[in-house]
Amino acid sequence: MHLSDFDFDLPDELIATRPAKPRSSARLLVATPETITDARVSDLVDWLNPGDLLVLNDTRVIPARLSGLRRRMGEAGATEAKIEVTLLEPRADGTWSALVKPLKKVKDGETVIFSDALSACVEGRGDGQGYLRFNLTGEDFDAALNAAGAMPLPPYIAAKRAADAQDREDYQTVWAEKTGAVAAPTASLHFDEPLLDALRAKGVLFTHVTLHVGAGTFLPVKVDDVTQHKMHGEWGEVSEAAAQAIADAKARGARVIPVGTTALRLIETAARSGTIQPYRDVTDIFIYPGFTFHVADALMTNFHLPKSTLMMLVSALMGQERIRAIYDHAVTERYRFFSYGDASLLLP
Repeated sequence: MHLSDFDFDLPDELIATRPAKPRSSARLLVATPETITDARVSDLVDWLNPGDLLVLNDTRVIPARLSGLRRRMGEAGATEAKIEVTLLEPRADGTWSALVKPLKKVKDGETVIFSDALSACVEGRGDGQGYLRFNLTGEDFDAALNAAGAMPLPPYIAAKRAADAQDREDYQTVWAEKTGAVAAPTASLHFDEPLLDALRAKGVLFTHVTLHVGAGTFLPVKVDDVTQHKMHGEWGEVSEAAAQAIADAKARGARVIPVGTTALRLIETAARSGTIQPYRDVTDIFIYPGFTFHVADALMTNFHLPKSTLMMLVSALMGQERIRAIYDHAVTERYRFFSYGDASLLLP
């Protein structure tokens, strides 16, 4: 399999920079091996059966994008320069790894000031990242970050506009609970309370798992032979209750349908033995054509970047030729793409 096998032409104007309002009014492409149906996310209730189990990622996105001034003491006194930081994840030693621009000009020991309350010391660099130790911890840090930070919109949106106050609501799921992601599980952004109520009334069941989505989800594949690609790691948890709910659904013959590729990757990680098990660790699972799915019977997901690992994942689920036809239809019918775009329900 070559990287070019997962490429397609996408008009730039189909890349959504704002979500549909209300959330469930977004379009929904429903695909089986034989049919493609154009619908709305609010129609999801018509495509699910009583007893189907939706697996939802309850991670919460932090306002991880920070603008600040780096301050350096020299013979002539203090000098300042602008700096942009995107937090990635906390490290065992109490520092944060972060994307820092411009990283080459940052020196160890420098202080970066983000607000009157929040600052950080640069304690090292490695793998294209900086390591920052903040002046606050715990709830004090969370409060200062919430005040100073902005939502870490994906690169293809950030290139067109800056994050604003509306993104704090739009780029967060209605059930977000466990803080730690620097990117949203975007298929879940289509759900609102009226849709959830309608699904419950239909008899659809829910369980929650946690995968803290990292910025690595946007990293390009740089090898032509896709089997040689190394996936980034992300921390996740499938609780005993979630594992039991999935096992029960499989036992009674109901469908297990993860909402989003993050939930799918996590439950398939937890089921590598062939059956679902509780899981609490980092996953770097890479799903591409030829992969054996043990628990996911279908998938609700947005439309993905050309030549991305997520295009490989949906191709593994539906087949490469079928996904090509689905994406050709989506482009022709002017579906909106990527994180704030429309959704698909893939029923292999």
